[in-house]
Amino acid sequence: MMRRVVLAGRGDLAEWRDAARAFAAAGILPEEIDWRERSAEADLAFQRDAMPPAPVTRKPMTVPPAFIELAETVLCHSDPARFSLLYRLLWRLQLDRQLLEVASDEDVVRARLMAKNVRRDAHKMTAFVRFKEVGAAAAGRRKFIAWFEPDHHIVRRTAPFFQRRFTDMDWLIATPKGSAAWDGARLTLSDAPCEKPNLTDATDDLWRTYYVSIFNPARLKLKAMQAEMPKKYWKNLPEADLIPGLIASAESQVRAMAAREATQSLPFHDRLQEAARNLPIEPEAPAGTLEALSAEAGACTRCPLHAKATQTVFGEGPRDAEVMFVGEQPGDQEDIAGRPFVGPAGKLLDQVIADVGIDRSALYVTNAVKHFKYEPRGKRRIHQKPNMGEVKHCRWWLDLELALVKPKLIVAMGATALAALTDVKERLQDVRGKAMAIEGGRTLFVTVHPSYLLRIPDERLKAEEMVRFRNDMLEIQRLMASAG
Repeated sequence: MMRRVVLAGRGDLAEWRDAARAFAAAGILPEEIDWRERSAEADLAFQRDAMPPAPVTRKPMTVPPAFIELAETVLCHSDPARFSLLYRLLWRLQLDRQLLEVASDEDVVRARLMAKNVRRDAHKMTAFVRFKEVGAAAAGRRKFIAWFEPDHHIVRRTAPFFQRRFTDMDWLIATPKGSAAWDGARLTLSDAPCEKPNLTDATDDLWRTYYVSIFNPARLKLKAMQAEMPKKYWKNLPEADLIPGLIASAESQVRAMAAREATQSLPFHDRLQEAARNLPIEPEAPAGTLEALSAEAGACTRCPLHAKATQTVFGEGPRDAEVMFVGEQPGDQEDIAGRPFVGPAGKLLDQVIADVGIDRSALYVTNAVKHFKYEPRGKRRIHQKPNMGEVKHCRWWLDLELALVKPKLIVAMGATALAALTDVKERLQDVRGKAMAIEGGRTLFVTVHPSYLLRIPDERLKAEEMVRFRNDMLEIQRLMASAG
């Protein structure tokens, strides 16, 4: 005998759970129940058949907590088949407690897809609700109304978000699937469908202004944009009427941006350059000194990197240093300060060499590339690895530093430094921690760049690599002592 049950179906877990519990206690199989969602014509026709027979003696059904969480979400879906799907999963979980972990199971896949659709719909509601001011409420509180058209029954699920976010104003969110209202003291929810209000206010222009200001024509990807802002929401968004025009003009805007790029630098870059021009002129350094070489490098235009960098970052340290540390290139803070290894990687290096008894003031510290290579991203400058052409152009300055300082021991930190100092084709990890004889009677020791340690996300691996780096510095300290 087919049992029929009618539910309101507005995302209420208790409603479905009570019915499912009664049917399960009576031993009613999933295929013996006709689950229906309430409608005006279905209410009277089916409710008489909705109650199950008296329960038989059965072991109570139990489910893992993950099923309750899944059911709460799936019941908000608009597919009428959600009730029977969940009851079928409930029945099958009694035979297989690990059912929800079976990623290939058809019922599990369907339930998880429904849950994903509900969460996505709720996310879109928090993103695309636009409030319109309709006057003042009691006690001088401002009053707003918003209209949204969800695909699923998410009003109850999402209303607490708006209560927390907009607790200082009275508001009503109306949808075809119910409404939510907040008056500063109570959140009122209704399942009654609403009609769309015809409202506009001054904030519509603010939304348009904001959208134009954040629109980036150089990163326009229509499919990605429509995935995040589907067209079905456009009719209720004031800024949406600007989208076709912004898309149509994107190509010309990109060309204009490219034309400006050659003459417009970052604001702080101009300020630093102006400050440098206003510094008092220092006496010219004697030829053949590090000071003269640094001044000459300050005007270097051997490769395009000088165009965007704030300044050349030359090496620093004693003219007669027996040990030279060579890194990759200056970073953001080094570019601004004009000194090598003063940023996060430099601070880490200082800490480790101090721990093993190496005095940084006795070292000559420099980089294979003297200008900061980066990609502007908003207000940030993101490091970019120099290519081999740029490394070879800058080898000119590194060779001159080596010729003047004449270090006995050179420490190459990272693959770029190793490539700049030798023609070795081996991987960094294959030569790391080894002392190698190179031309000029010098010794080369290879280790990682300290910035590598800062980028490791796994804390266990980071701790292991820190120990290896410290051991490398201990070996360098031993080599310095034996050379002395």
